[in-house]
Amino acid sequence: MSDILDILDRLIGFDTVSARPNRDMMDYISDFLATRGAKVTPIAGSQPGKSGLVAVIGPETEGGIALSAHTDVVPVEGQDWSRRPFALTREGGRVFGRGTTDMKGFVACMLEAANRAAQARLRAPLMLVLSYDEEIGCVGIQEMRPVLPALLGAPRLCIVGEPTEMAVATGHKGKVALRAVCRGESGHSALAPNFVNALDLAADLVVAIRALQASLAHGGARDDAYAIPYSTVHVGLLSGGRALNIVPDHAELTFELRHLAADAPQELLARIRASAEGIAARHGAAAGIRLETLTAYPGLDIAGEDPAVGLARRFARTEHLTKVAFGTEAGVFQEMGVPTLVCGPGSMSGQGHKPDEFIETSQLEACRAMLERVVEDLRG
Repeated sequence: MSDILDILDRLIGFDTVSARPNRDMMDYISDFLATRGAKVTPIAGSQPGKSGLVAVIGPETEGGIALSAHTDVVPVEGQDWSRRPFALTREGGRVFGRGTTDMKGFVACMLEAANRAAQARLRAPLMLVLSYDEEIGCVGIQEMRPVLPALLGAPRLCIVGEPTEMAVATGHKGKVALRAVCRGESGHSALAPNFVNALDLAADLVVAIRALQASLAHGGARDDAYAIPYSTVHVGLLSGGRALNIVPDHAELTFELRHLAADAPQELLARIRASAEGIAARHGAAAGIRLETLTAYPGLDIAGEDPAVGLARRFARTEHLTKVAFGTEAGVFQEMGVPTLVCGPGSMSGQGHKPDEFIETSQLEACRAMLERVVEDLRG
């Protein structure tokens, strides 16, 4: 555990909020792995200072096991922290700092496992995948995706170490984030009925989205393994207008769709587009609504009988299977044909994204033990 905490201390010291570069942290990780004999392949992101990597320890054969994590964290601005967010603070059985739970605690365990694997004689490889910009819509892993199959081959299992309190998660919903840009006509508010108010278009679209949500809740697909057992549509931002006495000619709303595996996102988006087209048509030729996809990532859904699930349960020493409310990068690996589960230390609902974020050292110990069993399996 002391090695993990020392590594975690270094990792927390890097301010890798998604809006900032992660270069310094990736240089530290690359050097850590390369000095232990890993084959490290950096993968540059589309934005300056952003990168991921794939590291392989052991023979480049089939049947290895991949561990995956993201390096970015959410912002601390606007949160009331009583401790320094980018310095590890140890108090009793907890360690505090931004990213301890989501998800640098798992990264520290990955690196400790890599150190152990480098000293062993492996029959199949241990592979580490580190990404960036996960917190803003799994952007980094999708930029990395074209080169991943050649670097990873065909692992028996990929463990994405998002916080599940070390339960094995077999699923999460997919997500599409969208912006609707509403076009109207400007004019003096005294003559408002003569013009198309863009905020009216936006409001009508919000009503249509709420109607879609009601139909999904009452008659859509269901999966009772989730806290919210149906697909959801949520409007998070609405803006428009310049002054009270001017009819707004522009309004925007930003919304998201979190969909079950049984609900094809294309079909749900087609219903939203049809509603938008109908609303614009009712308001006349001067009206328009344009939908833009901002980010999207696939959901995860793996059958409980899949051999990879049994393997993950053996490593984690748990019978507990769950599905998580939050999104992860796991669906990207599954779409690549890699059997993927989510299992990692910490509690997203209890600690993730909160001020004074922390992780229990007992969770880190449980993760260390799981990854020790992974390395032992690869020794065979």
